[in-house]
Amino acid sequence: MAYVPVPKDLTKVKTKVMFNLTKRQLICFTGGALIGVPLFFLLRKPTGNSVAAMCMMLVMLPFFMLAMYEKHGQPLEKIVGNIIRVTVIRPRQRPYQTNNFYAVLKRQEMLDKEVYDIVHRNKKMAAPAVRKNRGKSCAAGQNKEKAVPRRQKAD
Repeated sequence: MAYVPVPKDLTKVKTKVMFNLTKRQLICFTGGALIGVPLFFLLRKPTGNSVAAMCMMLVMLPFFMLAMYEKHGQPLEKIVGNIIRVTVIRPRQRPYQTNNFYAVLKRQEMLDKEVYDIVHRNKKMAAPAVRKNRGKSCAAGQNKEKAVPRRQKAD
């Protein structure tokens, strides 16, 4: 009886669609052929067969690389995207910055204390004024006149 080895890690096994190629490989090879073969026939008469074949190979090479190259489970366009992101988009120096939770707590404590002081200072300032006017009935507007600062006339 014949035995077939079964891979233990089935995540690396890819489904083949046609001609023992994956769907990605079929699309890339078809795109390369659709661009490379007409280019060969256009360049064959003016430049000769060898130059036309070299141009066709150079034009089709990126499509073959996209179809076949894979490193650590990532296709070529993801690898190139990562390289561009690291070398061009992101800054060269990225200093390590931490979120100091204790500094945040200290700042929050200071803000709470400041708010508490403001609230209680206003209550202390309002309390003597209430005590002064407790027994007196004030006509509306008398306190407003006292609150308006007046300029002294120069002699």
